[in-house]
Amino acid sequence: MTIARFHVRHDTTYDYAYPVSESHHLLRLTPRTLPWQTRLEHHIEIDPAPDLRRAFTDSFGNQITVVQYIRDHTYLNVNSECWVDLAPRPRPTAQVATQTWEAVRDILRYQAGRPLPADRLQATAFRFPSRNIPVGDSYRAYALPSFSPGRPLTEACRDLMLRIQNEFIFDNEATDTFTPVSEVLTQRRGVCQDFTHLMIACLRSLGLSARYTSGYLLTHPPKGQTRLVGADATHAWVGVFLPGFGWLEFDPTNGICPDQAHITLGWGRDFGDITPLRGVLLGGGEHKLDIAVTVVPEEEFAQVYVEGDTYLPVLPGL
Repeated sequence: MTIARFHVRHDTTYDYAYPVSESHHLLRLTPRTLPWQTRLEHHIEIDPAPDLRRAFTDSFGNQITVVQYIRDHTYLNVNSECWVDLAPRPRPTAQVATQTWEAVRDILRYQAGRPLPADRLQATAFRFPSRNIPVGDSYRAYALPSFSPGRPLTEACRDLMLRIQNEFIFDNEATDTFTPVSEVLTQRRGVCQDFTHLMIACLRSLGLSARYTSGYLLTHPPKGQTRLVGADATHAWVGVFLPGFGWLEFDPTNGICPDQAHITLGWGRDFGDITPLRGVLLGGGEHKLDIAVTVVPEEEFAQVYVEGDTYLPVLPGL
């Protein structure tokens, strides 16, 4: 079994026009430990040093870092770095993979007096609308050409994923964090967050369980060019619950099933549950936000980070 090792650096900088007298932030920047993903090392450096810092685990199992300031500050720098190992992801057996989408829908439906196993009970929380993802006839109508009667769920999801990739245009100026899914469906353009929200809206509108996964994606520079520091971004993709297997993932932005190029931070009902950094503050006025993400395979690490750069080194013996 081939293991892929990556270094990830995620820098976030806020520059405030006026001093902030108090602020509270939630950081969702710690990669999860999963059967196929091993977090070897992780460090979050925060400047200025916060007055309070603690960690807890949310209801989805994501690790959250809480940061609080009760004194004036004019900027906030958050640098998250990690090393992770990725093994090939498990795939469902042929018997599990051929379950029809209607059969899966019916398994997840509520029936009085019928107890559900723990994994199915947890999955039902992802069948319903959430703050940023509605359900409705328009999303069901868009999904139905992929979900013909008796079609296996895995095939139908793959078809829907590829339709979104082919029929929608990636445009990072077309939407923002708060663009509604209905507008994405109408305009047929957006970014990974939009395409993930749309696919989840389609699946939930059919009675299926789908969740929003946040993380990083290894990208490749143009042929003949070197990898640039800070040129990447966070990424998002879809998890669909498949009884007898668990969560099978689909990346509608790239039309692929995630494997050894997708690094998982965490998951939730939609982007609002797994925003990498969010908070509330008093003061500050307008602010400037800069985000830089770099995902580097271990074999390219020495080429990307030159002498004098500050980074989290490879741990001895790893």
